[in-house]
Amino acid sequence: MCGIAGFLFSSHAACKEPDPLIRTMTSALVKRGPDDEGHWLDVSAGVALGHRRLSIVDLSPAGHQPMVSGSGRYVLTFNGEIYNHREIRAELQRSGAPGRWRGTSDTESLLAAIEAWGVQGALGRCVGMFAFALWDRNERVLTLARDRLGEKPVYYGHWNGMFIFASELKAFQAIPGFAPTIDRDAVWHYFCQKAVPAPLSIYEGIRKLEPGQMLTLRAGQDASFSNITLHHYWSVQDALVREPFRGSPDDAVLELQRLMLQSIGSQMVADVPVGAFLSGGIDSSTVVALMQSVSDRKVQTYSIGFEEAAFNEAAHAAMVASHLGTQHRELTVTAGEARAVIPTLADIWDEPFADSSQIPTALLAALARSEVTVALSGDGGDELFCGYKRQLTATAIERIPGKTLLSTLLLAFGSSAAQVLLRSLPVGRLPKDVANRLRILSETLALGDPTQRYMALSFQPEHWTLVLSDRSGGHLDAARPGSIGERDMLTVASAFDTVTYLPTDILAKVDRAAMAVSLETRVPLLDHRIVEFAFSLPSSYKVRDGRTKWPLRQILERFVPTALVDRPKMGFSVPIGEWLRGPLRSWAEDLLFARPASDEFLNNQMIRNIWRDHQSGRWNYEEHLWRVLMFRAWQMRHE
Repeated sequence: MCGIAGFLFSSHAACKEPDPLIRTMTSALVKRGPDDEGHWLDVSAGVALGHRRLSIVDLSPAGHQPMVSGSGRYVLTFNGEIYNHREIRAELQRSGAPGRWRGTSDTESLLAAIEAWGVQGALGRCVGMFAFALWDRNERVLTLARDRLGEKPVYYGHWNGMFIFASELKAFQAIPGFAPTIDRDAVWHYFCQKAVPAPLSIYEGIRKLEPGQMLTLRAGQDASFSNITLHHYWSVQDALVREPFRGSPDDAVLELQRLMLQSIGSQMVADVPVGAFLSGGIDSSTVVALMQSVSDRKVQTYSIGFEEAAFNEAAHAAMVASHLGTQHRELTVTAGEARAVIPTLADIWDEPFADSSQIPTALLAALARSEVTVALSGDGGDELFCGYKRQLTATAIERIPGKTLLSTLLLAFGSSAAQVLLRSLPVGRLPKDVANRLRILSETLALGDPTQRYMALSFQPEHWTLVLSDRSGGHLDAARPGSIGERDMLTVASAFDTVTYLPTDILAKVDRAAMAVSLETRVPLLDHRIVEFAFSLPSSYKVRDGRTKWPLRQILERFVPTALVDRPKMGFSVPIGEWLRGPLRSWAEDLLFARPASDEFLNNQMIRNIWRDHQSGRWNYEEHLWRVLMFRAWQMRHE
């Protein structure tokens, strides 16, 4: 894993000192690549490329970047891993490509593939996670590309006549005079999704490349977005229209196991120690079970536990690890240790980010990095194989007759009068957020189409009311991703989560937390061949006999007794709500109320109301408050 940065400039006036600038930009990414750094400039062409290296494959100087291709035509700065690069080399040699290689790095393999087949042809053959910048010296064209599912990030934009790009926003702070305006639409989307989705960034004039997307820009052109060419070389939408799987459910399990063994085997290859995250849930346990089945030594596994029993999955992970025979390490984190991470969050995530599981994720990454340089995770299983309750809820809602009438009845029960009545009940008898949930369900039922209803379940529209916005309507349409097809509701929900929640929240969370401690994470379930296979399956193969993620469970039960893993999903969370009433109260009040009431982004009166109601103990507004707090913390650090 590495960090990349660079820029195009059309005149000396736009960039007077390109060499020190590219060095400063890459220095900001040192945690993404602590082992080496490199820079490549062509001042006459107006291009600079930078690289920070975390050495994983080919630790020798032969893996140094930016790397120039064998012919000298291309220069590449690359972040990520191409897991099948050895197969690519073999195909190149069979096709008559030169047989001499400088080293064994996947970067060199990718460059050779680009020379032989072009960028599009090379990307079509690559299995991996990556973000890269490629300079074509002949055509004077810069190309950026991001992996299919969005595991690796790349930001880009224009500033003072320059086109700029980097793995993280912090690299742009090195640019003289860089002081962008906060994007109001990005703030609205952040409160919608707990993170800023691509193509937006928190700043106007800066964007994120979308998963599976390529960007090209010719040198000498104005750096504005109108001169950029964007297109997708792969998409989930394409996977949805592939030929459906024709085998039986048992055939599907066998094929999934074959694909997972193929993916895991390639992702265990590294010239540094490799381990795995293990929560004890279905997804991570299946990945670890298959890792151990093909390993000639004990796999190193890692989990985090908490003192609060309701949030502690460590015992489950330890039992799975013991059964599989892994070399397991567990860290039980005190509330104080978890809270100590909070002041660092705004530095780790350059944009506002409010998934509170970022806290245990950061702690888990640090634990693993103390012993390994690469860790495999089980992310992606819930999205691909229908593991979220909201996916099943959406399917159930679509079966309800008379949605409009039921919506009206629920809205009445969730009205202000009903809420006053509910507040008068004893605290111990008051269901958690019952009126709020009734209102959400009512509004969901009233929406016009299934995709909108699922968006409401996923994005929780009540959080938008915290933002001062001139949007008078069409909120869900504004947040809607591209078309995800006309399949059954469970498949639509799965695809929706794969193109929204997965890259925007889950993958961004893991990438930033791991890179903050120079740990490479790999996600076997997001091999695009597994993703395509998952979307070829009928929903009845994924949720079967009332059991979600049925194919994964069938594989896991060949290695681990059902009783060890068949339990309610806990999630990877911390007791933020309780902490905001206790040890985090003073910190939170400083962030929430230190700014004047004329704040241009947020509804301060509403924030005061929900803070008061949360402190009363009758209502749990931790989701609302954490979004506000992470936005405020980011403002204080980055404005």
